[in-house]
Amino acid sequence: MAKLAFLGLGVMGYPMAGHLVKAGHEVCVYNRTAAKAEKWVAEHGGTMAATPREAAQGAEFVLSCVGNDDDLRGVCLGDDGAFAGMSAGSVFVDHTTVSASVTRELYAVAKDAEISFVDAPVSGGQAGAENGQLVVMCGGDEDAYNRAAPMIDAFAKLCKRLGETGAGQICKSVNQICIAGLMQGLSEGLHFAEKAGLDGREVVEVIAGGAAGSWQMQNRFETMLDGHFEHGFATDWMRKDLAICLQTAEENGASLPVTALVDQFYKDVQNMGGGRWDTSSLFARLRKLAD
Repeated sequence: MAKLAFLGLGVMGYPMAGHLVKAGHEVCVYNRTAAKAEKWVAEHGGTMAATPREAAQGAEFVLSCVGNDDDLRGVCLGDDGAFAGMSAGSVFVDHTTVSASVTRELYAVAKDAEISFVDAPVSGGQAGAENGQLVVMCGGDEDAYNRAAPMIDAFAKLCKRLGETGAGQICKSVNQICIAGLMQGLSEGLHFAEKAGLDGREVVEVIAGGAAGSWQMQNRFETMLDGHFEHGFATDWMRKDLAICLQTAEENGASLPVTALVDQFYKDVQNMGGGRWDTSSLFARLRKLAD
C-alpha cells in the first residue's frame, strides 16, 4: 500500500479520501478549514497537516479535489504548496474540475521539478463519491496514469485515460455540456406534462424505458416534481464549469448555443436564491415563469 496525501475535504474529497484509507493506504489530509480535517481524522484515522507542503512530504501520490483554478494553484504552488514538499518521481493527481489551461500550466511546473501530473476530474456527484462509484476521466503521461490508476480505483467504478495533459478536463467539459442540455430537456418535458394536466410520474413511467430515458430522468424526476433540489451538484458549481466550457469553446472554435443558453437559465436560478440547489433546479425556474 502507498503513502498518500489528499488536499481538499469538500463534499467530494471527504469521502474520496476515506475510501483510500479503506483500501489500506496511509493518508495525510489537508483542508483549508482545519476543523474539517480534524473531523475526517477522527472518523477515518490517518493524519492531518497544516499546509499542502507538509501533507505532501514523503507521499508517493498527492491527490487534490478543491474548488477552481485559483484554488488549485494555491495548493500546488508557493512555499507552502504541495509541489514544494513532493519528491522527484512522485505523482500529483488532480480531481478538481478546472480549465485545461491551468492543468497544462501546472503540468509544466511539475515536470520541471521531476513530478508527474495527472488531471483526473470526476463525475457521479456526492452519492458517487460516498459509494465509491465515480467515473474518472484522465489526461497526462501514460506512465503516470498507469501508476495512479490503482489509487483512483479505491473510489471509481470507471477510470480511463483520454490522452495527454488536459484531455481529462476536456472530457469533463463534454460531460457538463451534455448534462446541461439533458437537464433543460427533462425540465421542459416535465413542465409541459404538468401544464397539460398529466401526472408527471405516470409520464416518466411510460417514457423512461424508451429513447427519452436517461440517468437524470431515473434519478431526479420525483424530486423535481416534489420541488426538492438538495440532491447533488450545486448550480453555483455548474455555472463555474459551464464558464470553462464556454471559454474553451471560444478558444477551439466549437459552437455551444444550447450550453450558452442553459448557462443563463442557471443564472436565473441563482437570482432566485438557488445557487446551492442542484442542477435539476432548472425545473423550478420554469415553474416560476409559469406562475
